[in-house]
Amino acid sequence: MSEKGTNQYYITRQDSTESNARSYPRKFPFALAKAKGSWVEDVEGNKYLDFLCGAGTLALGHNDDEVNQAMVEMLTSDAPLHTLDLTTPVKDAFVDTVLSLLPLELKDNAKIQFCSPSGTDATDAAIKLCKTATGRTGVIAFQGGYHGMGHGALACTGNLNAKNKVNGLMPEVHFFPYPYSYRCPFGLGGEAGIDAACSFFERTLKDPESGIPKPACVIIEPIQGEGGVIPAPEKFLQTIRRVTQELDIPLIVDEIQCGIGRSGKMFAFEYAGIVPDVILCSKAIGGSQPLSIVIYNKKLDTWTPGAHAGTFRGNQLAMKAGTIVLQRVSKPEFLAEVVRKGEIIHKRMEALKNKVRIIGDIRGKGMMFGTEFVNPNEKPDMLGSYPASGEISAAVQKKCFEKGLIVEKGGRFGSVMRCLGALNTSEKDLNTALDIFEQSIIEVDKLYR
Repeated sequence: MSEKGTNQYYITRQDSTESNARSYPRKFPFALAKAKGSWVEDVEGNKYLDFLCGAGTLALGHNDDEVNQAMVEMLTSDAPLHTLDLTTPVKDAFVDTVLSLLPLELKDNAKIQFCSPSGTDATDAAIKLCKTATGRTGVIAFQGGYHGMGHGALACTGNLNAKNKVNGLMPEVHFFPYPYSYRCPFGLGGEAGIDAACSFFERTLKDPESGIPKPACVIIEPIQGEGGVIPAPEKFLQTIRRVTQELDIPLIVDEIQCGIGRSGKMFAFEYAGIVPDVILCSKAIGGSQPLSIVIYNKKLDTWTPGAHAGTFRGNQLAMKAGTIVLQRVSKPEFLAEVVRKGEIIHKRMEALKNKVRIIGDIRGKGMMFGTEFVNPNEKPDMLGSYPASGEISAAVQKKCFEKGLIVEKGGRFGSVMRCLGALNTSEKDLNTALDIFEQSIIEVDKLYR
């Protein structure tokens, strides 16, 4: 075995003791020792810019001073840390902060369900809520969507890799096309593809011969994350909201990854000016600590005491830390900075896209940004889009890691590199990360010339 204190020592031990389902250590073979802001350091003293940040969980980066100080004060105050669903002043302040950030139409009619700490449980809770309130059983989800890895949440997730070997997932989930101009499911692209998706959704739900009974709910990500950083067009979200209202179908928006300021707005659905019936929140809302909640219109609040529970739904540290994150991120000047940094990313990636062959598409909102890699030496499809290449994205990711940048893949075939860094990362660190990313892309691109 390698010498104790080295990366290999810990990786070897992890390999012998942890589940074969682990994923990140296969891409990032190191053991972390320290973390601050946008930087992490391994046990050998190597430093890396972290643009994964707990899959978007760390909105203010690692070990934010204000957040940590609040948690330290709480830890030394004898305040309860674990309260099930009993209330506390900390919880009351958190709830008040969450409600204050909602659209006006929902703010005065909202209830909150605290769930087990993961977003998966928020998805399952929301589905149970809607089934209880409507008395119906079906769920409509979208191709490319990701809603978690539990049985119910996984049933609503588009990616097949995690589903193919799991029998008996929640039945009656119907998947609809999600607009994706670069790889339009209708082979149209652009406005025509968006219009087709809108028309298909409305006509199918209103068609007495569609074969799909009226569902208990519709669930959608305003920006697909794991599906490849694909923002839903405003027209599409507006159509879904209008149709679901006309048919009295609860609309669930999954803001677990794209929410809490990542898009440049507090909630990504705000770009479309819609008001959903249910909002799912996790990741960043806990201020670096585990927490998930379901925010919903009180008209759905027909379930009975104990209808959904979770032992760790009373995480007081997460509520304390989350309140600080929500207050800081929601400030107009903070969100304006997220938008500005997103424009920096877009401008630099657009310029690079015109110089290399392996970038097929770039897209996103704010600091939720995706770069789709393609193999330019293979045959393009009817829209002129080259085949997605997970092999090329993996090669870029490996070079980034070797140069000191942590970034993660997603999308079809793992072909999309995603930006999920701290929202308050400095412009200097952002440009350093982009420098490394660009250099890595250019080096891999040379192999396909």
